[in-house]
Amino acid sequence: MGLRVIIFAIAALSLDLILGQTGLVSFGHALYLGIGAYVVGILADAGVESGFVQWPLAMAISALLAAALSVVALRTSGTFFIMITLAFAQMMFYGASSLYEYGGDDGMHLAVRSTFGGLVDLYDSRQFYYVALGLLVVLAALNIRLTRARFGMVLKGIRINERRMAAAGFPTFRYKLVACIISAAVCGLAGAMLANAAEFVGPQYMDWTRSAELMIMVVAGGLATPFGAIIGALAYLGIEKYLSDLTIHWRLAFGALLILLVFLGRGGLSALFAPGAARQAAPAHKGSFRWARPFFRPRA
Repeated sequence: MGLRVIIFAIAALSLDLILGQTGLVSFGHALYLGIGAYVVGILADAGVESGFVQWPLAMAISALLAAALSVVALRTSGTFFIMITLAFAQMMFYGASSLYEYGGDDGMHLAVRSTFGGLVDLYDSRQFYYVALGLLVVLAALNIRLTRARFGMVLKGIRINERRMAAAGFPTFRYKLVACIISAAVCGLAGAMLANAAEFVGPQYMDWTRSAELMIMVVAGGLATPFGAIIGALAYLGIEKYLSDLTIHWRLAFGALLILLVFLGRGGLSALFAPGAARQAAPAHKGSFRWARPFFRPRA
């Protein structure tokens, strides 16, 4: 359970870069989770077991695919951007479902977990857990550093008012493109880890519902906050596990909790742990994310 939380926290952290920092609402982000998983599965099936090859290649292919798709998707905005990312994800979903050599709709069992020349044994759950935890800590630190750098400040400016940033001379399209590529590469890494953890690869990893789950994690944890995506992943998967053990109708109770959070929350769950930081992160200007402030509280 802890390993699953860490892997999805990494995926949610990657989504926060484009959703929370840049303001790009993508319903196709899980596409790269599936790509990373399939790269590991296909290479393992071909006899390439080295994680030093599989994991970087999963990140590279995810980044290249994101570059190609984002060049098209970023020429749209708003609802059209949401729809085109959803369309790309579903195209890849059905493409993966037609890979009958690798299980088709049913997916395939991972032939062997990634090997690292004897340095790490992923069949040892404790070692795998600490490798994943170490990667999460490194990526979270890099995310904080990135968002506080000039690059991150430009992304925030694009989220607030892209026309003004373009008028100031910033190539906003390039900044958004780079953000999408970085985000996809990190999500591809999460996909490679997920394939090893589950010892299974299937098209359901890249279904649009998986993208929606990642989005819920980010929003619930707190958009554009240092640890919001991590907290959101922990809360989402933890509550899901707890409620599913209580009743088969757990999704109904889970949905009610999400509705309460959207209506009453300010800055997501991260506001409970760092109220000051959450208030700073939540945009208070006109045209910002509607869910960044509560519905039943007057504006300051």
